[in-house]
Amino acid sequence: MNNSKVWYVTGASQGLGLTLVKKLLESGYRVAATSRNAQTLKQAVGIIDADRFLPLVVDLNNPDCINESIQQTITAFGSIDVVVNNAGYGMMGAVEEIAEQDIRKIFDVNVLAAVNVVKSVLPLMRKQQSGYIINIGSVAGFVGAPGWSIYSATKAALAAFSEVLALDVKEFGIKVTVAEPSGFRTGFLTENSLANITTSIEGYEAIKSTRERYLANNGKQSGDPEKASAILIELAESKEPPVHLYLGQDAYNRASEKIAGMAAELEAWKQTSISADFK
Repeated sequence: MNNSKVWYVTGASQGLGLTLVKKLLESGYRVAATSRNAQTLKQAVGIIDADRFLPLVVDLNNPDCINESIQQTITAFGSIDVVVNNAGYGMMGAVEEIAEQDIRKIFDVNVLAAVNVVKSVLPLMRKQQSGYIINIGSVAGFVGAPGWSIYSATKAALAAFSEVLALDVKEFGIKVTVAEPSGFRTGFLTENSLANITTSIEGYEAIKSTRERYLANNGKQSGDPEKASAILIELAESKEPPVHLYLGQDAYNRASEKIAGMAAELEAWKQTSISADFK
């Protein structure tokens, strides 16, 4: 294990990001971690080591702020080897009841912030001719559930971005993975992390029942953030990490079932598909 690598992790004051930062520091890595509140981040991490830990207050909606944090990390540690775009939050509700400003906000945090972090770090990684970018997506970006349409759209966008980014930067020795977990035992379903838009329109029973099921599962999710963090650290040592990595049995099962269904549908409609070409 090469613990001389420098990690840059966004959204590090809670959830998977916090667990990952703690495990990295315990393993001897140097870590720059972002949050909206440095004191909250320091208290959450509980390790104050200026030689290996750089807490950063970063407004991820501000590209200049992101650029400054990247430069601070380079000044402190000399390089950035692994970037983890973990910052994000969930949103549940019927699309016709979600305000446009709320839709734009979640896309800003879940998608655009990750894109801007990547834009900021790529010049350094290209110069190094090395680097690894891990974008934290969700199985919901591939297999969504009722009521999660907007959230799923953000994670599908992040997955597509990651896929093409991997092709774009391969020649520079830079690798990209989108990690797509199912339910993990973090604070994701709590009030601090979930925008839960009330569904007051009559009907939408699928959304309402799914909401009850998800909220009832808070704190009981099968995914272990400690194990997920260990996997991410192992990925950074892999010569050929996957572009897509589903995390958790539920994520694997859901993705497998959808892939099989898509393959069957593709074949069933093959003649219609190819009939659209010039002859």
